[in-house]
Amino acid sequence: MATIRPRKAQERKTLRRSRFGCRNCKLRKLKCDESKPQCKRCSSFGVLCNFMSNVPDLQPIAADTGKPLMAEVPGKADLQPPVTSAVWTSDGSIFYQLNARCQDFITRYLGRSLITQDDPIMTHVNRRLLRLAFAYPFLMHASLAVALTYDRHLNSSVACRRSLEECYHWSQSTALLNRRLMEPIEAKDRDPIWATAAALAILTFSSPDARTPEESWPLKSSGDSDLDWLRMSKGKMALWHIVNPLRPDSLFHVMAATFAIMHSPLPERGIDGIPSALASLCLLNDSSTAKNNPYFHAAHAVSQILDLPHSEVTTGQTQPFTRSIHGPFEDLLLKRDPVALLLLYLWYRKASRSIWWIELRARVECPSICSYLRLYHKENVAVHAFLPGGALADRWT
Repeated sequence: MATIRPRKAQERKTLRRSRFGCRNCKLRKLKCDESKPQCKRCSSFGVLCNFMSNVPDLQPIAADTGKPLMAEVPGKADLQPPVTSAVWTSDGSIFYQLNARCQDFITRYLGRSLITQDDPIMTHVNRRLLRLAFAYPFLMHASLAVALTYDRHLNSSVACRRSLEECYHWSQSTALLNRRLMEPIEAKDRDPIWATAAALAILTFSSPDARTPEESWPLKSSGDSDLDWLRMSKGKMALWHIVNPLRPDSLFHVMAATFAIMHSPLPERGIDGIPSALASLCLLNDSSTAKNNPYFHAAHAVSQILDLPHSEVTTGQTQPFTRSIHGPFEDLLLKRDPVALLLLYLWYRKASRSIWWIELRARVECPSICSYLRLYHKENVAVHAFLPGGALADRWT
């Protein structure tokens, strides 16, 4: 045994050695076959091989062209000629090249699929954002990531993991935006910064790590990622006072009515508008306030959309509930309190019928919440009445 062990250790060490291999294989801790210009490991993984120092790590390859989705060239010097039909996005110091596939996705995101045909306001906003994206790479990356996420939503009826392309554009947008926020913000930068922050919030919300309810919160063990989408949403709102989307020269100024709904104050006292069964479950009465009942604002917020037709539930109307998740109510959610979980479930079930990025998370978290409540709170008859099969389950579907 003494003579065998050193030999095995030496063999393992030899297998890992790749003196001229690419950085991607080293990052993935795999043995590179050192094929040029593209090693087999990178080809099968769908990334551009980077044995050359000027190729970024783990850069995806567009399946239809065999060319990199985006090529970054620092500075203005030594720019390579673009591929056929390619266009550029640049902020003056960072340049990206978009091939035909990227152009199709960015047009789809800001020009067709994500625009409600009867909403001229969003049509106006998205067309102006499309022009800005070619001057702000962090906005372009964020827009491409959301477009790819929306494409995943359209082409899958079940939860599925983020694609490599989504992860790439998401990470690039985050890195570039963080770098930009470390510098003084000029007036012309406010709109693209706000648009990018909003896109990153959508990406965080719409991309849970779980693929099945069993892998999802609240069934899974507690961790740092619990309610991670809420932290991103709060981070976006932290930029509100810096960029002020309602200023007169903002392209988002036309959305003032939507912002007004998002920030409309919730009732200060009582149970007016809350279904009696829900008020009873939350122990709410005419003297209830946010100070004496942790469910007060959340119950009012979710009740505002319960009786609306699905087609009339807008993004602005879903936001008061997310704004209510703070303080004692947020603590109850993190502790998996059954009533707090039910309020989140009712919000998911209603909001997901009309908002696609909410629906992507609801695919796994809604059934996960139901399973958790049935498994750990079997005795709570009042809660189960709202779940599928319960006496009140069909009232707001």
